[in-house]
Amino acid sequence: MSESGLQQAQDKMRDAGVSRAAIDVFTHYYHQLEEGATGLIPEDSITPLTDPPRLDAVEVSRESADQALSKTVIIKLNGGLGTSMGMDRAKSLLPVRDGKTFLDLIVGQVRAARAGSGAPLPLLFMNSFRTRDDTLAALAPYEDLAVDGLPLDFMQNSEPKLLASDLTPVSWPADPSLEWCPPGHGDIYTALEGSGILDLLLEKGFRYASVSNSDNLGAAPNAEIAGWFAASGAPYAAELCRRTANDRKGGHLAVRKADGQLILRDTAQTSDEEMHFFTDEHRHPYFHTNNLWFDLQVLRDALAERDSVLGLPLIKNTKTVDPSDSSSPEVIQIETAMGAAIEVFPGATAIVVGRDRFLPVKTTNELLLLRSDVFDIDESGRLRQATDRVPTIDLDPAHYKTIDDFEARFPHGAPSLRNAQSLTVRGDVVFAMATPTELDERRMTCR
Repeated sequence: MSESGLQQAQDKMRDAGVSRAAIDVFTHYYHQLEEGATGLIPEDSITPLTDPPRLDAVEVSRESADQALSKTVIIKLNGGLGTSMGMDRAKSLLPVRDGKTFLDLIVGQVRAARAGSGAPLPLLFMNSFRTRDDTLAALAPYEDLAVDGLPLDFMQNSEPKLLASDLTPVSWPADPSLEWCPPGHGDIYTALEGSGILDLLLEKGFRYASVSNSDNLGAAPNAEIAGWFAASGAPYAAELCRRTANDRKGGHLAVRKADGQLILRDTAQTSDEEMHFFTDEHRHPYFHTNNLWFDLQVLRDALAERDSVLGLPLIKNTKTVDPSDSSSPEVIQIETAMGAAIEVFPGATAIVVGRDRFLPVKTTNELLLLRSDVFDIDESGRLRQATDRVPTIDLDPAHYKTIDDFEARFPHGAPSLRNAQSLTVRGDVVFAMATPTELDERRMTCR
């Protein structure tokens, strides 16, 4: 029955105009599902990564850094809708500081890097069909943003959700768009090839890609890292940060015992019985920031050698076809992680960067932090920590989880948090205007 399911899925993708490369990749993983693959990585098959190179120990000349940046393209993953915060459009359209959105701040960072280095520094967004129109409309006023005939975006692929019962494409007439899902951010390599962007970048003389999530404003263009990466000769590099007790959910790199290759292990690739290993920040002391660098020519060669199928590890994601309806049919989404490409390229490496390179916004807790006076914005559009430590924020999800509820409870903006060690709110609390002294005295459950 699954063979019929594969044919149905392939036909559905062709009818929707999905590229041949994306269909071939989907087929590769469909066969793995048929064979019972789970994508799990057992703890006894890996060795923790404990001593990777550190950026603060690297010396890169300004000339080498600027030269490498001149051959670099900045790519932002921008397919997410921010559904976890109750949004129905691109999360990057959320205002972060002074009315400026993630997109506005990203553009400011790129413009500043261009002015400071003289590098053309193309900026590309990998959009989904749900985020593209709004994103391009928001970028339209920046008439100087496009570089050398390059587009501002390319599209992430889509694939059918599969019924868990028989691996056939699900049908959902109530909302046919829910029959489709993105293949995870590991699709970036397939999307770059299928869109023609990869060849176009190489034709125009670009050699390196710096990739990060659009909701991570810490991942600004960085000439020093570009210079280090170019000098390393590595085909691929991941940025890591030192783990704390608050980073237990993030994926981590490890060394596969079988062949000594660096690999990425994510939460979905860890069994419930071994999550205590995964979340142990002492056993696995560095987490993967999802900021990465790769050599465009090496990627082009690898895709050609492998008939467009890099073979990233499978992530089997089981959900319901309508995420808001737990009674809707159970489906499987075939996904891969962008960072898992580290195991595809012999000689791939990693580097430990400062925590300022990792400022993601996944919840309203993190959004409040970035809007507060814990951070300032410098002349290059980068958020700079203005305090010795970053307070821990824990807002009651019953009242602050969605962006609408969050905004309603902070009608005057974020309170001052410069003197706070933590802010924990339980219950339905609306924040009036308060001075730092008043906040420090009241503390709510604010310590």
